[in-house]
Amino acid sequence: MKINIEIDISPEEFRKLMGWPDVQGFQNEIFDQIRNNMVTGVEGYDPLSVMQPYLAQSAGAMDAFQKLMSGFLQVYSDRSKNKKE
Repeated sequence: MKINIEIDISPEEFRKLMGWPDVQGFQNEIFDQIRNNMVTGVEGYDPLSVMQPYLAQSAGAMDAFQKLMSGFLQVYSDRSKNKKE
């Protein structure tokens, strides 16, 4: 038996339904502070410094994905060699 339930609600209604707090005001404050620091030229708030942690994580994720794919190809290659012998 397969049952599908489709609920058509807004993100705001979903947040309230789940009992999650409204953090929109807090997020706006944080973004305003970051924007002000970038505009006034506070050290460490240039666009490259702000994005550096995200760029490093993206590069690490890409490396991990490449290693995963390489491992799959190695296993496939080893199996192919074993079948030929």
